[in-house]
Amino acid sequence: MAVTLAEPPPPATPAILAEVEVGHSLWQDAWARLRKNRLAVISGIVLITVSVLCLIGPFFTPAPDVQDLALYATPPTAKHWLGTDTLGRDLLARVLTGGRLSFAVGLCATFVSLVIGVIYGTISGFYGGKVDNLMMRLVDIIYAFPFTIFVILLMVVFNRSLLLLFAAIGAVEWLNMARIVRGQVISLRKMEFIEAAEALGLPKSRIIFRHLIPNVLGPVIVYTTLTIPAVMLLEAFLSFLGLGVQPPDASWGVLINEGSKSMEEFWWMLVFPGLALSVTLFSLNFLGDGLRDALDPKTSKD
Repeated sequence: MAVTLAEPPPPATPAILAEVEVGHSLWQDAWARLRKNRLAVISGIVLITVSVLCLIGPFFTPAPDVQDLALYATPPTAKHWLGTDTLGRDLLARVLTGGRLSFAVGLCATFVSLVIGVIYGTISGFYGGKVDNLMMRLVDIIYAFPFTIFVILLMVVFNRSLLLLFAAIGAVEWLNMARIVRGQVISLRKMEFIEAAEALGLPKSRIIFRHLIPNVLGPVIVYTTLTIPAVMLLEAFLSFLGLGVQPPDASWGVLINEGSKSMEEFWWMLVFPGLALSVTLFSLNFLGDGLRDALDPKTSKD
């Protein structure tokens, strides 16, 4: 009986290869969606610009603590672009230097809250049961305290220092992070890859740090971008009350406090630090909203 051999498939042509869909990872899809969000992209550019100016700008301006009492409070001029304060110090130099400190407080305090919240929430969601109930009741108890008053008490009782400021703000900002991470871990707890890891006898610490935490990075990144402006705003509020950064150091909160005392006569001392803080906070919030939309799993297949 004759056997008919099937003809080999035609060779792939460039047109056929072009029709083959190239696979993309979740992060690649998220980056593509983020680039389509013009407001988030503009906010990211503005944030990078402000950060770079605060980082390298003081190298090209007069020293922020150099006084010239003869100048007193001078409005913006060609020599002093943002004017001077009541002690004759260049306001541009103080705004840029203050931005360094405000960013440092925001990043360091957010890092403290990030470490505590992610580890705490992951352990609570992973173990569940009585451990979860006990840990989350502790969160509820701490959550009942007024955050701002708690930080103020810490700053009043202990010596006022930047290190304490980082720790105090970070110690009250981790609660929401812990709740978010716990919810994500509970949803991942019964996934097949976690059950497979447990069936293989992997240590619980390895499952937590190698499998669970990497899979909750999306929401963590989004909430981190929203925590930084909240921390910076809290630092500015504390410095405005005289409980945060102490002179001669300057943050945007300190500068706003100084400007508010003489805003009727010397408007520039309040406007420019307030504008720098507002632009930074708006940029961080808009970027956080863009990241949230880009990393939303419900739209990962759009």
